Amino acid sequence: MTAQSRSNRDMPFSMEDFAKALEGHDTIPETGQLVTGKVFEHDANGVYVDIGGKSHGFLPLKEISAELVTNLEEALPLNEEREFLVIRGANADGQVTLSIRQIEIKETWDKLAEFQESGETVEVEVTGTNRGGVVVDVRGLRGFIPRSHLVDRHNLDALVGQHLTVTLLEVNADEDKLVCSHRQAAKASRMRYLVAGELVEGTVANIKPYGVFVELGGVTGLLHIKQISKARIPDLETLFEEGQPLKVIITEIDEWKNRISLSMKELESYPGEVLEKFQDVMDNAEERFSHHQTEEESPETNP
Repeated sequence: MTAQSRSNRDMPFSMEDFAKALEGHDTIPETGQLVTGKVFEHDANGVYVDIGGKSHGFLPLKEISAELVTNLEEALPLNEEREFLVIRGANADGQVTLSIRQIEIKETWDKLAEFQESGETVEVEVTGTNRGGVVVDVRGLRGFIPRSHLVDRHNLDALVGQHLTVTLLEVNADEDKLVCSHRQAAKASRMRYLVAGELVEGTVANIKPYGVFVELGGVTGLLHIKQISKARIPDLETLFEEGQPLKVIITEIDEWKNRISLSMKELESYPGEVLEKFQDVMDNAEERFSHHQTEEESPETNP
């Protein structure tokens, strides 16, 4: 038996299998595939990346990051090894087109979905307006705040360039849809600082037969008709108008139900005083409130 025949017979797989293995090793990655590569060259248009095998990758400037890159060599130094996404298959020279930006975008969508689920807030920048609200930049993604979800909805142009804290109402990467609420975030933030039993200032936001909704700097509380005066109120519209400033006492804060209950009747010296001397009650609200607190804290004494 010859040495040649022995070696062939002793090989764990055939030459054909070996060729197939080599061919598999040199398989050119396809669009959508994640690959690990090493930066080996910079040029004016982007970065060349060694991704192994017979092919190599090219990373265009616009695909380097979701954020603005001003220094290519700092952003991706030579010999840096990292993960890339193939966004275009091989050309005639076997070169595939790569992206880091799209990896970052997917990671951002995933992170925002987590924020939506947890209720965590995020800071955005207002970049433009339209009839329905404002357009915002959310960590490099385009988002939208409907007019109804803005705290200041009257002058949208004045919001351009401002940074707002928002909650996320809808996060849908497939439809490229990102809807935010500034009002909801402001409300949650404001509610954390409000304290039951505190005298606060607000403005009349809406008048209903059962009470008055009062705007308290981003959140709204209900001043029920029975909490306005110790006397019966015949008609709320004769006493209140939208935009009217008020001073009210917070009687209850229910964060779970997103509800704030208000009262004014404790500021009265006698039943019906709010009806007769409304402005005087408001002008001296702090003194009246202090007197009310003193009465509550004083122990009852029997004559």
